[in-house]
Amino acid sequence: MTMRDTTAPAAPVVPTRGRLRPLGLDEVRITGGFWGERQDVNGTATLHHIGSRLESEGWLPNFDLAAAGTLPEGRRGREFSDSEVYKYLEALAWEIGRTDAAADTALEQRFREVVARVAAAQEPDGYVNTRFGRPGQGDRWSELEWGHELYCLGHLFQAAVARHRTRPDADDGLIEVARRAAELVCHEFGADGRDAICGHAEVEVGLAELGRVLGDQRFIDQAALFVERHGRGSLAEIEWGQEYFQDDVPVRDAEALRGHAVRANYLSSGATDVAVELADDGLLDALRGQWDRTVERRTYVTGGQGSHHQDEAFGDDWELPSDRAYSETCAGIGSIMFSWRLLLATGEPRHADLIERTLFNVVATSPAPDGRSFYYANTLHQRVPGVEADPEGTSKRASSSLRAPWFEVSCCPPNVARTFASLAAYVATADAEGVQLHQYAPSSVRTTLVDGRVVAFDVETGYPVDGGIRVTIVEDTEFALTLRVPSWASGAAVRLRTGDGLIEHAADPGTVEVRRAFRAGDVVELMLPLAPRLTTPDPRVDAVRGSVVVERGPEVLALESIDFGADIVDAVVAGDPVENDGSVRLPVRNRTSGEVTDAVLVPYHDWAQRGPSTMRVWIPTA
Repeated sequence: MTMRDTTAPAAPVVPTRGRLRPLGLDEVRITGGFWGERQDVNGTATLHHIGSRLESEGWLPNFDLAAAGTLPEGRRGREFSDSEVYKYLEALAWEIGRTDAAADTALEQRFREVVARVAAAQEPDGYVNTRFGRPGQGDRWSELEWGHELYCLGHLFQAAVARHRTRPDADDGLIEVARRAAELVCHEFGADGRDAICGHAEVEVGLAELGRVLGDQRFIDQAALFVERHGRGSLAEIEWGQEYFQDDVPVRDAEALRGHAVRANYLSSGATDVAVELADDGLLDALRGQWDRTVERRTYVTGGQGSHHQDEAFGDDWELPSDRAYSETCAGIGSIMFSWRLLLATGEPRHADLIERTLFNVVATSPAPDGRSFYYANTLHQRVPGVEADPEGTSKRASSSLRAPWFEVSCCPPNVARTFASLAAYVATADAEGVQLHQYAPSSVRTTLVDGRVVAFDVETGYPVDGGIRVTIVEDTEFALTLRVPSWASGAAVRLRTGDGLIEHAADPGTVEVRRAFRAGDVVELMLPLAPRLTTPDPRVDAVRGSVVVERGPEVLALESIDFGADIVDAVVAGDPVENDGSVRLPVRNRTSGEVTDAVLVPYHDWAQRGPSTMRVWIPTA
């Protein structure tokens, strides 16, 4: 058996090389503010809601039926429903790690109970799936285009990684369930096995990180095999083409992300893991180029990705219609996964910029304030008022016009849950010289650099309402503190307050570094300008030509009919936005009546929280 790494940080991604080292939940704590509130709701409401629905929908009891040998009778849910159980387990693992919930016996007991039910359904050779492989069901690996067997296992592997990184000495058995399943995958799909891929990328990410956790190169090599097999047309042709599966062009030759947006981001994330672990600079450069073009030409102002409803896919370059934006929540999470890996590999702050934009304007938009209903897709233009969802019902995916408690395809709720539970792991990184802050939230950072220097500081901020970020040094240490200055933050400044006085200078977009022998009590302040600003679209985006969007800091703002006083179809910008008493107001003319209203704009992530309305992000100027 291979040796396990019990010293890695408690983080979803821990490469063995790269420009930056991630700091995990054992080194960074979010202590309040915008993201702290969402983590609290996630831990106290969302996880319970998801667990209850997994039971009532029958998706978790499917494992009990498998263990009892009674499948397929009584099985409920789609072919990929197993994956939602695994994402739920991953979210529980991060939440236990985030809150030091070893003392929370209810949360720990729930985790172990679910693991036991999954483990009981595992076959002697390591296979585990409730949809295939038994009498009366399809054969194993017989429907690689749509069966999602490998996809489900990828999420199982990520759950096991989360548990091992947060509780390496736990004896619940999940890591062994994952190891046995991964060994079966290598046996079935290795160099001497089936020359095939899964129709939904994800196993690549799971295998790579499981290989890192267990120190097992076989799993990383298998992830590399899957990545290299994409683009050869081995999956059956479908109406949307093989680009839907990213099976039309080899990963190394692609110019941009294309096809199904979640699949594309998961594959790119796994390919980045492979490139980093195998020191494959050619593959990494190709992925960086694809990220660049995708962000420039195929990404909404919110950070959302995917402009096609029928195939949940990217459109062509500049094809970004607001009212037909699919912008799936899971695609946004996949984009964060991809961007974070590139940030760790390269250190380039633009990747953190996109993470911030996507977190505030896609991921934070999905859940309702109570954490018990969600958006699956995130339109930028609601033409008709939505319909309240049945709080006990199950909605048809993106057809829900307001947040819904559950979906027939409910990938987004547990994806949001695992992201919020692990969010502190995306806040900061370290290198040999010091620590880098990428996302801003009230937090505490405690880490040790490779040479043994202890770095400890606290962050205070009201961001994104307030643009001030205050970093207070807790221990005397000489190190470099690097702060990200977002690309929109022209006019930012940084201050250093010490016992010797005050030093202040401008901070251009990118990063600003303060390097010195810090004393406990020293304060570094970053001041980001948050005045509302008008953003114009690239003229090649036909759908919003002649329109503007209002942004404030990292937040995209939206106009709702509730605040305009009429259907937003009649809204035309009549002046510049102003901020007054904590509200951003925009003069908007009603093209029918001619009346001008100083309409309040709301952060896009808060839209539709006051009942059904029409809404738009891009507002015509004429």
